Amino acid sequence: MSEQGAPTYVGLIGWPVAHSRSPAMHNAAFRALGLNWHYLLLPVVPEDVGDAVRGIRALRFAGCNVTVPHKQAVVPFLDEVSPTARAIGAVNTILNRDGRLMGENTDAEGFLRALREAGFEPRGQQALVIGAGGAARAVVYALLRAGANVWLTNRTQARAIALAEAMQGVGHTPPRLVPFARQAVQTTLETVSLLVNATSVGMVPHTEAVPLPEGVRLPAHLTVNDLVYTPRQTRLLRLTADAGARPVDGVGMLLHQGAAAFEQWTGHPAPLDVMRAALEDALRHS
Repeated sequence: MSEQGAPTYVGLIGWPVAHSRSPAMHNAAFRALGLNWHYLLLPVVPEDVGDAVRGIRALRFAGCNVTVPHKQAVVPFLDEVSPTARAIGAVNTILNRDGRLMGENTDAEGFLRALREAGFEPRGQQALVIGAGGAARAVVYALLRAGANVWLTNRTQARAIALAEAMQGVGHTPPRLVPFARQAVQTTLETVSLLVNATSVGMVPHTEAVPLPEGVRLPAHLTVNDLVYTPRQTRLLRLTADAGARPVDGVGMLLHQGAAAFEQWTGHPAPLDVMRAALEDALRHS
């Protein structure tokens, strides 16, 4: 994509992006493989998304990651979208193939890799997912494809309904809706084995926020995966540990979705150990 010997650039489009630890992870991987590549943070306000996507082509970036709130907004500006990204309805990775911009989604793959790495196999399990944005769409898609039964709740019910309808036919059983109310969520948590927070609730700077209705208790049999990774130990995960349940932080998904994007951009196997160490170090010093 670049002139002979010139550096190659990728980056992260989102608003905000200052909290991201992706540059540390990717730049460490580029150095480890001796690649003259550089990963940049690219803050883009919502009204400029189209210009930003077109800029990937104009500036000859090899691609970009996409984070909130742009994972769905970028789709109309791409030349092509992969079947996975189209089914999810969200793009987290853009590939520049000789000026043709391709939308991909590595969140679903990254989520499953991380969940299994943490020792949870979703096949045949029951899961409650909180959220209805781009991350939630990837999580619901991944769980359904892996053979789990999914319940879905969100503060704005209309968005949850739209997500459930979009996932019809992905798994054997479509997602079932749970009202975002204390008793409904509590009853569901007694029957599921996995809870996933796929919202940004609890992220810096609002670190004492919890994505559950007030008064909900976490049963001890649960595995709770909070996709928020800044802070690494969210209040939800602290409550999980206090309840005797099993906490899983969001670092694993960040690592594995990034590794999948790295491989698609560069064509090289991702140096996972290097990326994990850089990510851990960046989080410790944040």
